Amino acid sequence: MIAADRAVQRPASARLLVIDAAGRLTRSPRACWLNFVERGDLVVANDAATMPASLAGVHVRTRQPIEVRLAAWRSPVSGAMPAFDAIVFGSGDYRTRTEDRPPPPELVPGDEFLFGTLTATVARLLDHPRFVRLRFTAAAPAFWQHIARRGRPIQYAHLQQPVALWDSWTPIAAAPVAFEPPSAGFVIAWRDVASMRERGIGFTTLTHAAGLSSTGDPALDRRLPLAEWYRISASTAAAIADARARRGRIIAVGTTVVRAVEHAASQRGGIRAAERQATQRIGAHTPLRIVDALVTGTHEPGSSHHELLRGFASDTVLKHAARTLEREGFRTHEFGDSMLVFADARASSHRAMPHADALRAA
Repeated sequence: MIAADRAVQRPASARLLVIDAAGRLTRSPRACWLNFVERGDLVVANDAATMPASLAGVHVRTRQPIEVRLAAWRSPVSGAMPAFDAIVFGSGDYRTRTEDRPPPPELVPGDEFLFGTLTATVARLLDHPRFVRLRFTAAAPAFWQHIARRGRPIQYAHLQQPVALWDSWTPIAAAPVAFEPPSAGFVIAWRDVASMRERGIGFTTLTHAAGLSSTGDPALDRRLPLAEWYRISASTAAAIADARARRGRIIAVGTTVVRAVEHAASQRGGIRAAERQATQRIGAHTPLRIVDALVTGTHEPGSSHHELLRGFASDTVLKHAARTLEREGFRTHEFGDSMLVFADARASSHRAMPHADALRAA
């Protein structure tokens, strides 16, 4: 596959590879993705906006430059004093490949980082030299003002030009809680929302704080995805219950939606209005309770996103798809091409229709 090196959300040349429930492959212009969605289906997308989660600053004790990439919320999103798990690098920026970035100075609990006039303290180390829990001294309103001025979106070396924050916001972006863009949502144009209504296709959103796609370190990458905060509203819970009661399919736009919906479905009371943390990993042996299909980017085997695809399709089918993506030069990463993967019979066999109590809970 070819790395997409420009921050263009919906290029006219964008392509879509569709994997149906029988494992058959179909190529399509990505703009035609709704042609594979049927009347009565429900499309669920992530409306999280991307926050400026990359902060350049100074390690106060040594006066050495650092870059902090916020990676996961470890305080309530609406809490008064923000706390995060974060990856810390030494000097440099996105122009150097993440895996080639130097480590930070040796970190110890109590170390302070200074980002202009914003200060953060290392609350604890997380079993890796550059993985820490940070607490910011500024209360929430001041914190947001500071990172709006000092922060920038997390970026990787495959994108050659600096990415503006709004380049990483999907058209439906709302609360700025994601650390990287829920980029599957780039496929959605406002005309698609209108078209869904005209075609009898439902559309709703949830909010999921999408985390990092890469840390640059194999040991840390094996921990991905980290526990991630999500919120499902009462209206979204009701829309999912209604679609399932009518035997409509649930089409998730993005792996974050799959993770949120399937985590909610596994909890006592099922899918209902709630704020929780998705702590599970979805893979080949994970039963899919709710989601029937997934719109996602093109992911390399071995990545956490590709592992999630194994919950939808067999390894044989995914290997065939990977060879096709490679042979036909599909573009990868967040501004690349897309896939639409329908759950195969193995994944669908775990599914059960909701009983009356689950519908009332929603």
